[in-house]
Amino acid sequence: MSPDPLPAVHDGLLRDLDPVVLYRILALRSEVFVLEQDCVYLDPDGRDAEDDARQLWIADEDGAVLATLRLLRDPDGTARIGRVATASAARGRGSAARLMTRALELVGDGETVLEAQSQLADWYGRFGFGRAGADYQEDGIPHTPMRRPSTR
Repeated sequence: MSPDPLPAVHDGLLRDLDPVVLYRILALRSEVFVLEQDCVYLDPDGRDAEDDARQLWIADEDGAVLATLRLLRDPDGTARIGRVATASAARGRGSAARLMTRALELVGDGETVLEAQSQLADWYGRFGFGRAGADYQEDGIPHTPMRRPSTR
């Protein structure tokens, strides 16, 4: 008997998402960033609604979102990954890595940036990201600006 297959990586634009899926994505982001990390801020910052903003997520067989990230395009055309979140019960299973891999497939050979929580900078380094500036504090959490250069 073979092991259960890994749940699929889904992606879509805000306008195409089922409202229940969007609710579950936003709920997971609030659970991780607002409740776990005690960062009180308005998560829906307007960027999710941009025309080319993509949500990526992995859900279990019941539809619960296990991990998510968003992929944006900055005004200069640079891709931006953010809001990477994994449910506490789903951590350590490679879900965020699968989301990162898919996001970078969507970006292709273009430049990509992100603002990593500093304790995860080495993890993002596995995907070709390097430090792109000085560390800084955001909501009491150290962050590191990171960049993956274009391969064009």
